Amino acid sequence: MVVIERFAELVVRGGINVQPGQGVVLYTDTAHLEIARALTEAAYAAGAGWVEPIWSDGPMRRSAVRHATIENLSAVRPWALARIEEWRDAGAAWIRLLGEADPHLLDGLDPAKVAASPAEETQAMRRAVFNGMRWTVVGAPNPGWAREVFGEPDVERLWEAVGTAMRLDLDDPVAAWRERAEMLAERGRQLDALELTELRYAGEGTDLTVGLLPDSRWKGGGLIDADGIPYLPNIPTEEVFTSPDRRRAEGVIRVTRPVVIAGQVITGLRVTFAGGQITEVTADDNADVVRAHLDTDEGARRLGEVALVDRDSRIARTGVVFHNMLFDENAACHVAWGQSFPFAIAGGGAMTEQQRAGLGLNMSSVHTDVVIGGEGISVTGRGPRGTVEIIRDDEWVL
Repeated sequence: MVVIERFAELVVRGGINVQPGQGVVLYTDTAHLEIARALTEAAYAAGAGWVEPIWSDGPMRRSAVRHATIENLSAVRPWALARIEEWRDAGAAWIRLLGEADPHLLDGLDPAKVAASPAEETQAMRRAVFNGMRWTVVGAPNPGWAREVFGEPDVERLWEAVGTAMRLDLDDPVAAWRERAEMLAERGRQLDALELTELRYAGEGTDLTVGLLPDSRWKGGGLIDADGIPYLPNIPTEEVFTSPDRRRAEGVIRVTRPVVIAGQVITGLRVTFAGGQITEVTADDNADVVRAHLDTDEGARRLGEVALVDRDSRIARTGVVFHNMLFDENAACHVAWGQSFPFAIAGGGAMTEQQRAGLGLNMSSVHTDVVIGGEGISVTGRGPRGTVEIIRDDEWVL
């Protein structure tokens, strides 16, 4: 399947931008075997020194959630922490494939156990990437994901939609993404120049005001590692984003696309913020999963990201609800509660976690994106120039 080969080439050369002799860690489900093989071939062809697949499996995860205790599901595994440190020290890059093979596999199980995971391992991996480990996260089409999107396991149709979103339909997807990344970076520079202190999202069911930090930096398109190598952490990406002041969020949001948390699909989600914290959650279904997720740690109820996306997004233009947050968050404006990005504040990468927290960045083992934009959404900012219009009715006007 040619599209898989083009996909793999983009992920390896445009995503992690693998360098000669570099190691690659590949997180993948057993449902993604064909894609994992294509990525491995592309990585070695690009000069990778080694590729290590880290396998997961949905039914095995269900067995664990059914039978293991929360304590065991959350337990620290020293060998896993040591492995992450070794990858970082070796200068490895990593790829994560997303795409639930059975999105409803964990339905009916204890929400607290579904939400449980080894938080210290998550934090260790985040420290590794925040300190120079290149990474990219991409979607992996499969029959289960296709059934969730289209009501039938039409993988060809899903590949077509994913290919459009990832620009695989263009002659040179890697070059196309570099061009798009530069446009998003320019939007980030425009926002930085405004020195905004506050951001407001307003639309049907949403009226949220979020405080921004004095030295915040807007990011978009891609990142550059400590050695000056550019990469794309997410493909696709259509956002510009920053990390807000975790202490300043007031108002309500109406989530406009389904959210998937620990394999559970949440629809009709509505969230209230007061004093920087999430104080109330309602949903059409699975609200208990969200509440359990928010109890993960102290930072899980506070914002770690605010992001701007307009109708020009390729994901939005497909008209497809992907039921996959990597894609759906890039269809419209979104926010995320949980972990902040140290690189979203000037000098943040060199700070200790305590220094970042003192400035107002959030720390958490979770990072959950929820879409609040689309038709009718408007975004304004406040700063030295007063109120500045950024997005009007889902169109970038800055």
